[in-house]
Formats: sequence, structure tokens, C-alpha cells
Amino acid sequence: MSSLYTKNGRPLQVVGSNVYSRSGTCVGRIGGSKVYDPSGRYAGTIVGDRVVYRSTDSASISGPSVSASRAGSAAAHAAGSAIWGDEPNFPD
Repeated sequence: MSSLYTKNGRPLQVVGSNVYSRSGTCVGRIGGSKVYDPSGRYAGTIVGDRVVYRSTDSASISGPSVSASRAGSAAAHAAGSAIWGDEPNFPD
């Protein structure tokens, strides 16, 4: 299991190609350098260890995916980042 963070530093869990919020809710699936929500819509772009929403990438889509929730994480928030893009709309 590896970790990613949102632009504002909220921790995300990565298991295989699935991305989970800190509470264990599946928020998406990684496809290349992008994260797609469970319905297949663009949710964010991976930049280093951060996921940021970029409107220029929002036209991309993927097929829907189904993944069960998993146990939550006690990971701490990281400092926010000044990279270009917005905070993705992931549940906490």
C-alpha cells in the first residue's frame, strides 16, 4: 500500500490501482497519471505524490469500476502544496 495526498494535504491510500480516502471509501482508480472516480469520470491528475484537479484534463473518461471499501487509515495530513490545479472533490 502506498500513499498519495490531495493538493491540500488530505491523505489517500493506494492499493493496486484503487485509491481510497482516509475513511476507507473508494474514491477512484488510477489510469496512467490520472485518477477516475468510480463512475469513470476524471477526478484528478497525479503530480508527484499529490492528486490535483485540472480542468484542462477533465475531458478524459474511463470505464466505471467497482471496488469495496476498506479499513480506514490514521495517516496524518501533509502540508498543502502550491502546484497548479484545484483540490479534488474526494470524500474524507
